[in-house]
Amino acid sequence: MFSFSETVIAILLLLICNLCYSCNQAEYDIGGECCPVCPQGDRVYKHCTGQSSTSCVPCVGLTYTDEPNGLTKCKPCTVCDQGLGLKTVRTCTSSSDTVCGVLEGHYCINPYKGGCRAANKHTACKPGQFIKQPGAEYIDTDCEDCSDNSYSNGSFTSCKSHTE
Repeated sequence: MFSFSETVIAILLLLICNLCYSCNQAEYDIGGECCPVCPQGDRVYKHCTGQSSTSCVPCVGLTYTDEPNGLTKCKPCTVCDQGLGLKTVRTCTSSSDTVCGVLEGHYCINPYKGGCRAANKHTACKPGQFIKQPGAEYIDTDCEDCSDNSYSNGSFTSCKSHTE
């Protein structure tokens, strides 16, 4: 039988050995074997073996990979949903995802990689309020109440004085 300290040492050695084993940056691990990655725009068709290198094929249809990888399936392209206030700014390619922007009258609430994942409609100022700051691509409209002797229908950029 092993003593407690011998058991702990054996476990630590196993952990250290497992931590030491890793593939380099241009490889991926598959079942303890380090295989060369596929370039962006491609995916793995067949993993490497002792006798052959990784076999890669291009992403097709509405799929992509945007970095070197060991994936067996390409990622699905993002769809810019008009119902979420989005429009397509750049279409998906085999090596890059779709980039969505905001529709007119909307602002982005979820920025992502130079684009937007979700947007809201700009706030409409109410009668008695003026537009202090108009909405833009990444900011909502800022409304402010008019003072007592002034008015706005909600679309003015400043309140107008009441006439006597």
